[in-house]
Amino acid sequence: MDLFPAFLKLAGRRVLVVGGGPVAASKLDGLRRAGADVTVVAPEVQADIRDRGVRVEERPFESADLDDVWFVVAAATPAVNREVAREAERRHIFVNAVDDPPNASAYLGGVIRRSGVTIAVSTNGEAPALAGVLREGIDALLPADLDRWTDCARRIRGQWKADGVPMAERRPRLVDALIGLYQR
Repeated sequence: MDLFPAFLKLAGRRVLVVGGGPVAASKLDGLRRAGADVTVVAPEVQADIRDRGVRVEERPFESADLDDVWFVVAAATPAVNREVAREAERRHIFVNAVDDPPNASAYLGGVIRRSGVTIAVSTNGEAPALAGVLREGIDALLPADLDRWTDCARRIRGQWKADGVPMAERRPRLVDALIGLYQR
């Protein structure tokens, strides 16, 4: 079954990270860049997690930790991830169980973020290393001046909306405008 790709607005929303080791730590920067209100719960939490400006509770996971949570990252043992997934499923909360596909309802892909563009690559949780290789390859193909492309697209989008340009006409016009960046 194919996954449905989506980008989540997590700004100001509660996100729970279960686990206090290096895998949990690796998820924090992306969650914080997204503006998530992050709480880390684990019996033991490595020092650099405590230094990241997130709420830390050093104790085992409890189902009440999911109260008012929008998204969960389970980066603990398979048994703990299973418990988190079971409780989150009852509450209709998506879980990224890191490198644990049976306990995941959401998979995080290889991500490129540059000049206002975000590209994510997924292998449906089956080959994360391949997603990383593809991410690196795609990143190498992107133009060095991608910021000029995004500035151009933002600028003309406003005009198109004001002029009522139909969606079907916008993409060819954008390509022409991007080509125009190099003809000056």
